Amino acid sequence: MNHRYLLALFLAASQLANAQFAKIIDKDGYVNVRKQATVNSAIVSKIAADEIVYVFPDQKLGDWVSIDYINSQNKSVTGYVHNTRIKFIEYYKHIPNIFFDESRATFRSNDMIVEIRSDKFDYEKNKSYFSSTKYEDYTVLDKFKGQKLWGTDGGIPSSHYLSIKAKIKGRTVLVPEQQIENLFNVNNEFAACYYDDRNDILYITSVNSDGAGGYAVLFTIEKGNYKGRVVTMPF
Repeated sequence: MNHRYLLALFLAASQLANAQFAKIIDKDGYVNVRKQATVNSAIVSKIAADEIVYVFPDQKLGDWVSIDYINSQNKSVTGYVHNTRIKFIEYYKHIPNIFFDESRATFRSNDMIVEIRSDKFDYEKNKSYFSSTKYEDYTVLDKFKGQKLWGTDGGIPSSHYLSIKAKIKGRTVLVPEQQIENLFNVNNEFAACYYDDRNDILYITSVNSDGAGGYAVLFTIEKGNYKGRVVTMPF
């Protein structure tokens, strides 16, 4: 890995240091998303408890955080939520990273192991699966096997996921191929795992690619079953 790429990754990580995934926690079953960071501001949306959002804490907002969320109609919701209505995913039990390189990341605790595998991407072998949009003087790759393409900013991917597997208290769970096949330019060094002991939920997160192609992803495995993913541009 060259020094220029390492510098790009460092700058991206520094920029995103405060932005992170969080879970909606509210005894009423939902939280109000406000237009501004005040309780008197207009409600622009509601988000159900236990949903995952991407939040942007800022000291200037006081007790509020800016959030980014895709609702059930697949529309992007932005606004503000009081910080007492969320729990940062990183506050759950951290599963230690025992090894990572460009092709693998491994996390292990007493009763759990998570292994992420990735590899260089063979574009020539897979180019028929891509769709593109042509503009006046350039063409952008924007879909892979019909799904939105993440991590390339319209260019050719350099790496991709091979598999994400977790063994939790004797139960083996594999993230479905369709859930990782459109996620490219993998940064295994920025992957992390967190476990909610009380509810038996494993969260696997990563910030991949760099610059304009950067994206954050979170996979959820609940009670030994894969539940889904959240992908967002963390800018």
